[in-house]
Amino acid sequence: MKRRQNIIVFIGIMTILLLSACDSQGIQNGYNLDLEEFTFTDHNNKEFSKSDLKGKVWIADFVFTNCTTVCLPMTSNLSDFQGMLKDNGISDVDIVSFSVDPELDTPAALKEYAERFNADLSSWHFLTGYTQQEIEEFAKKNFKTIVQKPANTDQVIHGTKFYLVNKEGQIVKDYSGVSDVPFEEMMNDIKILQK
Repeated sequence: MKRRQNIIVFIGIMTILLLSACDSQGIQNGYNLDLEEFTFTDHNNKEFSKSDLKGKVWIADFVFTNCTTVCLPMTSNLSDFQGMLKDNGISDVDIVSFSVDPELDTPAALKEYAERFNADLSSWHFLTGYTQQEIEEFAKKNFKTIVQKPANTDQVIHGTKFYLVNKEGQIVKDYSGVSDVPFEEMMNDIKILQK
């Protein structure tokens, strides 16, 4: 009898652990962070807001056009991923790249940068149109990541993750964006969110 009770307790604990490893939508090792409303300027010099993404699953990252290190592989990886999504028949997924150097990253500069990576700009939005302080606070508050432009340099310190955002506008997971990018895991998670 005691052994049976121990088994029931063990099963209960394992069930709780398994459920806690997923967010409410079934994403393994997921979480839910609310993302505040925003309205910025896109690469076409038009207003672009969180409401433009309503009902869509999307990927976000932070880059800048003058970057000499991590932004190049990050943007290249997202370009590859955008192609993989199309090749696998996964549609209605947007990508949003927030510039962390808004003073230099004009809409025209962002558009030229995007074109260097063959980004499909019908579903990839490069955003600017805020102050340096605003993007630093936005990244920290919403994505729990650093954005900082030290004095006397043209480089910006920033996180290198890709962030998965659900249809409700909540950040549900992050992935390595520079190396060993888990493309298959990202695709599987997107499929779960699109159900």
